[in-house]
Amino acid sequence: MKKRRSKKERQELLQQTIESNPFITDEDLAEKFQVSIQTVRLDRMELSIPELRERIKHVATKQHEEDVKSLPLEEVVGEIIDIELDRHAISIFEVKVEHVFKRNQIARGHHLFAQANSLAVAVIDEELALTAKSTIRYIRPVKLGERVVAKARVEDVENDKGRTVVKVRSFVGEELVFTGTFEMYRSSNYSEEGNNL
Repeated sequence: MKKRRSKKERQELLQQTIESNPFITDEDLAEKFQVSIQTVRLDRMELSIPELRERIKHVATKQHEEDVKSLPLEEVVGEIIDIELDRHAISIFEVKVEHVFKRNQIARGHHLFAQANSLAVAVIDEELALTAKSTIRYIRPVKLGERVVAKARVEDVENDKGRTVVKVRSFVGEELVFTGTFEMYRSSNYSEEGNNL
């Protein structure tokens, strides 16, 4: 039989877990630490850790040093909560009724793709960024009410070719649900006559 953690140990691990993933829900924490949701909430209160909604709001209102150049923020699918151009970005997408199939409440795949693709475009530090090629994989269906956190990381920048490779991984809680590798065309080689992607 597994030895139960002391309250102090549990609270230290809980704090570390929330610091590494501020978007984790109380339900996921309760499952992870095999305690009740009420215990998680009491631990959070004792540690002065705000609830998920407040943590998201705090991260979302954090001032970014740079602005997205490649598209207006309202065109990004999901809400960008962290971005460092040409390095990394994070967005959150709430799956609502309009995003799912009525019959089974599963999110339509193009919404997950759009979140990842628009994040890959947004992270590019150019006025124009277009997707030249993508390789994607859906790991598991995402359901109504779930929150998808997409994390984009710039892997390779080839300025001489005007190309950038961006990898995006999307999670529900700590579970990987989608991956994509996007080869992006940058505006540095763009001309009025047009170029081949």
